[in-house]
Amino acid sequence: MSIKIIFADDHEIFHDCVKALFDSHGRIEVLATVSDGRAAVRLAEELKPDVVVMDLAMPFLNGFDATRRIVAETPGVKIVALSSHKDRKFILSMLKAGARGYVVKDSVIAELVQAIEVVVAGGMYLSPGVTDIVMNNLLHGDEEGASSPFDKLTPRERETLQLLVEGTPVKDIADLLNVSAKTVETHRHNIMQKLGVESLPELTKLAIREGLTTL
Repeated sequence: MSIKIIFADDHEIFHDCVKALFDSHGRIEVLATVSDGRAAVRLAEELKPDVVVMDLAMPFLNGFDATRRIVAETPGVKIVALSSHKDRKFILSMLKAGARGYVVKDSVIAELVQAIEVVVAGGMYLSPGVTDIVMNNLLHGDEEGASSPFDKLTPRERETLQLLVEGTPVKDIADLLNVSAKTVETHRHNIMQKLGVESLPELTKLAIREGLTTL
């Protein structure tokens, strides 16, 4: 039986290449490729893959929040993070969100295949350098690396924040989130207060630093 996956990465140039590589592997079937986090969440619910291979920085909904939503809303779907980020904060935050694997992008395709097979079998897979970071964190009992100022925000506020810093108009945000424009403005006010920022440029710098968006 083949392992069914969704591949989520905002660099669409990689989609056909990755699909061809997995097709040649034989045991892994790519159900869909998507370039934003909201599409990954929607298709995970519709297609019920075994695994979503998830990039971290994606438009509309980043990999951290997409992972949280898939884990909460579509039980049984496993997440394997595939990212160029080797920063301790990003790794620990992704695992905290519910990812069962973390593979760095400079790894060979065979390692990603192995990671997918391991998590489908119920295990956890971390690239060698990532394993060192996680083990050091466990040994020293330091949670600082996994914390983020955005932990203060509700999931809906995090979604609103990303859309705001990406320049999405308030009306479009309201339509995407199925709320009123007034609710979006309330979210924006609450976000600014909780994070202690006074302007959208400040908020944008913070979002980029924390990996919620790359713009």
